[in-house]
Amino acid sequence: MTQRVDLATVMDRLAIDEVITRYAVALDEADWPGFRALFTPEGRADYTGAGGIEGPAAEVADWLAGTLRPYPVRQHLIVNRRLRLQDLGGYPGDRAEARADYLSPLAGSGGVELLRGGTVRFGLLRDDGRWRLGSVAVTEKWRSAG
Repeated sequence: MTQRVDLATVMDRLAIDEVITRYAVALDEADWPGFRALFTPEGRADYTGAGGIEGPAAEVADWLAGTLRPYPVRQHLIVNRRLRLQDLGGYPGDRAEARADYLSPLAGSGGVELLRGGTVRFGLLRDDGRWRLGSVAVTEKWRSAG
């Protein structure tokens, strides 16, 4: 690889990391317009592996808003990120897949009421020069009630 390709790959990785971080922050801050904006127009989210719904990102955002409303304090920690960029013969493509673990404490007025953990799979696409989510799939591995 050339230095230019290496730099492009690093820049892609940083941009994708930013998308995943913005995803977590949107959940924490109930920024549903921001959540929707992270997805391509056809983007979908699948929370069935965590007891939720699957569908277009806008519909899932509405569902998340209602589901998370009882927990005004929440923190979605997305860690152990593994990223695979599309490889076009040594050059980065416009697709990527990321897999990460999450830890999500949810708190109401009485402190932490629910603690959950699992995995998230992200399908990313370069859309109009920027990385966006084409798909998100959440699988809960465990939960503990406060």
